[in-house]
Amino acid sequence: MTHKTGQDLIDEAKQQIEEVTPEQVREMQSRDDRVVYLDVREPNEWNLGRLPHAIHLPRGNLETKVEGLIDRNQKVVVYCARGNRSALAALTMKQMGYADVASMARGFMGWADIGGEIEG
Repeated sequence: MTHKTGQDLIDEAKQQIEEVTPEQVREMQSRDDRVVYLDVREPNEWNLGRLPHAIHLPRGNLETKVEGLIDRNQKVVVYCARGNRSALAALTMKQMGYADVASMARGFMGWADIGGEIEG
């Protein structure tokens, strides 16, 4: 059996999901689109700042708690620090039946780089 690296898993996830850029997310916010922004970073990262109106669910709790927080028919943009954990989370959510889920490429770092609004 061939073993995969963590990067292999991330690369495979990114091939199976939709990714949106921080710029596209900023456009969604400016249009006031009905989107759930799901932050899957750890609590210490969340406490340093987040996208406005985001909800927090660390990646490690996703499978057991997401169904109680987000309806499967809701549009969701998942983000983390750089876009890797969120890609894995988006793939998991897709496998769980979430029809309209995307990962934010470049993550919160990319959001900060474009001067996106930061809450907290």
